[in-house]
Amino acid sequence: MPVLNVAVLATESLLRSLGKISDSRDVESYIYKEGEGTERRVLSMIRPLKHPESLRPLLSALNVADSGIIEVREINAAVGEAMVAYSSSKLKNGHIIINPQEGDWIDPDKLSLIRDQAGLNSWKIHDSLPDPHDIRSELLSRVRDDAEAEDFLVSIDQHFIVKGIGLVGIGYVRSGMIRKHDSVEIFPGGHVGVVRSLQVMDDDVDFAVTGDRVGVALRGVQDNILDKGSQIVSVGSKILTRMEKSEVKVDMSVFQKNVLKNGDIVHMSCDLQFIVGRIESVNGANMVIVWDRPIDVRTSSKKPPLLVQLDAGPMRIIGSITDIHPA
Repeated sequence: MPVLNVAVLATESLLRSLGKISDSRDVESYIYKEGEGTERRVLSMIRPLKHPESLRPLLSALNVADSGIIEVREINAAVGEAMVAYSSSKLKNGHIIINPQEGDWIDPDKLSLIRDQAGLNSWKIHDSLPDPHDIRSELLSRVRDDAEAEDFLVSIDQHFIVKGIGLVGIGYVRSGMIRKHDSVEIFPGGHVGVVRSLQVMDDDVDFAVTGDRVGVALRGVQDNILDKGSQIVSVGSKILTRMEKSEVKVDMSVFQKNVLKNGDIVHMSCDLQFIVGRIESVNGANMVIVWDRPIDVRTSSKKPPLLVQLDAGPMRIIGSITDIHPA
């Protein structure tokens, strides 16, 4: 069923007005469904927990999101960093909701200036809490069911063993369509197996498409091959490229003041992977990064990888990687 994934930085009460909680891990998932049968459309709202203390849950949500919501309780560095993160993820559509703490006031003009500087000019600012129906309706209008004729990629963020079934990975279809009984290859490792069964929103299905949160039961593989960030592709697919060292070009975030230098430790977030690297050389926006292990990533994607520096103070987002290939 067509689904729109929405990365939401907001209070629990706002999320509960928009959907029903379905899952909680380092992020919470809230679901809203409209329509029946082939006309059903779904909003999957992903709320990162522990931001700004922990950055990775926000990055994971942004990896899979196509729209966003930011609830602003006060204007601070965390709000600025969040806006830059959403902008670097190329989320062109979203809502910024002003909802100050009791007794406080937020200047909409000041917030609008920060929004524009961060690159979210097309996002709508709400001066007060909007009607949840209006937000849902606008988001539902962005749900698309266009089938993409490209190799499938499923990125995993949970895995477990089910008695009588075996190894199950939970994650998101990042591209294409995965089908029951497909022969698949799992990276890292290049392990080969077969899709035993698929589940989307607790329903057994024969296939899952881009945007779906899917459970993939595997057979013909060992129980210990999956980890957070594992990638599942069709056997022989060329969608992933293995790299030990990468040449990257970075679109630097507007508020980033740190100057990167040789030897700096950075992290790349893409397709639910969080990869550690060390900068070998810097030439303006172009860098060579040596990874702490061989990586398997896409060199072309509508959703650019994010480069971050966890010890960079209040602005940890370096920017988006617009080009990556083996060095």
